[in-house]
Amino acid sequence: MCAFANGVLIVAPPTLHRQGLVTVLRESWPALHITLQLDSASLPRLLYQEAYAVIVVDCALLTEPIPVFLKRLRAIRSTQPVLLLTSNRLPPDMRQYLAGASPAHTWVPRHAAPATVAALFHAFLPPDAAEAPLSVPVPRFSLPPTPFSRRELEVLRLVVQDCCNQEIADQLFLSVRTVESHRRALLQKAGVRTLVGLAVQAVKQGWVSA
Repeated sequence: MCAFANGVLIVAPPTLHRQGLVTVLRESWPALHITLQLDSASLPRLLYQEAYAVIVVDCALLTEPIPVFLKRLRAIRSTQPVLLLTSNRLPPDMRQYLAGASPAHTWVPRHAAPATVAALFHAFLPPDAAEAPLSVPVPRFSLPPTPFSRRELEVLRLVVQDCCNQEIADQLFLSVRTVESHRRALLQKAGVRTLVGLAVQAVKQGWVSA
């Protein structure tokens, strides 16, 4: 049986960052089946039907506290691996809770670098994955042909988070016209034509991180 038979379930909003993450996973593990969901409330029903190699959940979609959510999942499948995508500023008490909750549960900031996420997925795979005919390549990361400026990296991070020009301008205290100029520069330096392509490259190559 293929080590990836049950695949991965990703419960996250349809952002550019999610698309980049899916691209990284498919390139790293071509045989991995990925199921995408938007509703965290559907997780219990899906878990009753089958187990997954790992479930990835963006905590921004949860309608209940993380401890309550994880307790519900453990009641269905106590050993189901769960990777939580959290905010960058996780409260100390929540960090402590997750550290002792279960060895099957872990967390990472939702905009963590792909190398971090890839390493976690490798840990979640079954022990016999190394014996499968398909090897798991190590993701390679590189800098853009022309280096980004500090401000361009700030704009890029917000682009990956699906912020519009006005939102980026408000957060960085810039004019919308200046934001548009930075976005054009980012596309040119990255060698891509669309924002989707830019976001995918940024996630794949580790240009943005937590």
